[in-house]
Amino acid sequence: MTDRPRDDDTAVIRQEEELTVAIRAQEAGGLGVRKVVDVEQTETIVPVGTEHAELERYPVAEADSGEVEVLEDGSISIPVFQEELVIEKRLVVRERVIVRKHTVTEERLVEADLRRERVEVDVDPEVADRVTHEDGRSGGSVTSEDAGAPATTIQGGAA
Repeated sequence: MTDRPRDDDTAVIRQEEELTVAIRAQEAGGLGVRKVVDVEQTETIVPVGTEHAELERYPVAEADSGEVEVLEDGSISIPVFQEELVIEKRLVVRERVIVRKHTVTEERLVEADLRRERVEVDVDPEVADRVTHEDGRSGGSVTSEDAGAPATTIQGGAA
């Protein structure tokens, strides 16, 4: 018996399905991060000073020169001061928020129905003695269930 196909050989191709499982990244949702500005009303009590003028009258003393600075209209000018509030707002960094993402791997069961072809050969009893298998068996019906099952050869010509 030769390994080369002969002109009178007939071949049957047996196929079976295989399962290939791949992993594909798919967006499942999103994470939105936004800054929210909260306005908080605040009150602070601040002491504010205002100068007031008080007049005191004394009788003339011997040490007084009698020289008084007088304005043109005859009045004395004394500056009066008042404190003024100065409010300043400035931006101050309070914290840094870091968002990290990570991948969690989990195992999932994948179930699928796979089709597998079998080759069944029914041999007529009249020619059963002319059918041999590569493993040396002869005759009868033949079932090939394994992917590597040996081929069946029918010897001789048509009956």
